[in-house]
Amino acid sequence: MNHGGGEPSVASLVERSAELKRTLVDFALSPRFERHLEQFKLEAADPYQELSEGEAIGVIDRFVLQHRLPNGKTMLDQFLAGRPDLTAADREILRGWRDPVEGIFEIHHKNRDSLVLLNLLDEQEYRVYSNMGPAAFRRLPKGGFVHVRLVPICPVPGAWLVSGSMSAYRKSGAAQIAQAALAVATKQPELVYRNPEKIEQAWTLMRKDRAAFVEFFGGDELVLPPAEAEERLNTYYRHRQEAVLALQPARRRPQNLPGVDAPAFEFPPELADADTTGIIYDETDGLNFYNEYGMLRALFADPALAAGKQYTDVLRGYLRSETIGPLPFRRLAAAHPDTVDAVFRKVLRQPNFTWAEHGEALMRRRKPWYYERAPSRPLRARRPPQRTRPSVDNGRTWTSTIENGDARARR
Repeated sequence: MNHGGGEPSVASLVERSAELKRTLVDFALSPRFERHLEQFKLEAADPYQELSEGEAIGVIDRFVLQHRLPNGKTMLDQFLAGRPDLTAADREILRGWRDPVEGIFEIHHKNRDSLVLLNLLDEQEYRVYSNMGPAAFRRLPKGGFVHVRLVPICPVPGAWLVSGSMSAYRKSGAAQIAQAALAVATKQPELVYRNPEKIEQAWTLMRKDRAAFVEFFGGDELVLPPAEAEERLNTYYRHRQEAVLALQPARRRPQNLPGVDAPAFEFPPELADADTTGIIYDETDGLNFYNEYGMLRALFADPALAAGKQYTDVLRGYLRSETIGPLPFRRLAAAHPDTVDAVFRKVLRQPNFTWAEHGEALMRRRKPWYYERAPSRPLRARRPPQRTRPSVDNGRTWTSTIENGDARARR
């Protein structure tokens, strides 16, 4: 079904997207990738709690579209590379899925064949379709909310397709939804930065906070025992909160504001149990935390320490990490220009390695995700990965599952 002039209709693109998604999911669930999927499930889920149907579909959707395999490619990349028979139109549709939008949305209104949703995270509207057609949206509560992942319907501007599962919430749960949206935005600020206005606001706020941090601590890089680092950070943010409150008349201060004695920071175990914690507040990469950063500093100051496995293990761990970007390596190389080459030659077992000649290529090879998300926006704090229990939202009224042409609803 095409419009005049031969352009494909939204309906035909939705139908073709559903066919491509089924083929892509079948490819990802094939025995060839079974080991990678099982490992991804272990990392994504609580080992003591069974996933619901909707949560399991969400895990698979992230694995298919966003998870990076050991070769640095996503499952979507692998599929595109292995299917030379795909048409140019199909490839355009699939490439658009590389950057899904996930969020909590307010249902603004329902059209005959679509929804108009307001993303509570980036404050932008999305016109949304389903591969199951309008029937998939009939039971959504009027004026309510949905938690959903979306992919663009290329090449139609402003048209989006439900990807994975969709959880619905009634209007009466608005307060809980607002709290949940704030929690998601704090944990994943990149979801907010799709809105250009939010990006500029974030840059302005980060610059101000970094300037205050540098003034308070005397620099933008600290290495401290974890307990002292946590205490000093909480002292700093108490200082910041007191300064902000002092500028506001008491009658205009927010109600139920946490007391200034409430700790703002509490390190996770992988930071709290380390001998040292590094803190870098970079002008581009933002506020970052690194465990055992003191050992790295010592290693780069004295390359002879590379004979000790505990030092080389820390550096290798930083290189392997998918949450630590190039920043600490660049800082250490700049601070120790006379020894940086000796350290990497020893650890990488590459006698001709020089940071000046090979350092950037090393970072691009080990940290491809960093360069794909160019720092056109403030980056969230970086630290080693932490396994957390998924939160339980008691505001859920029912869940609609939409995947591979199948839709089900349950109370």
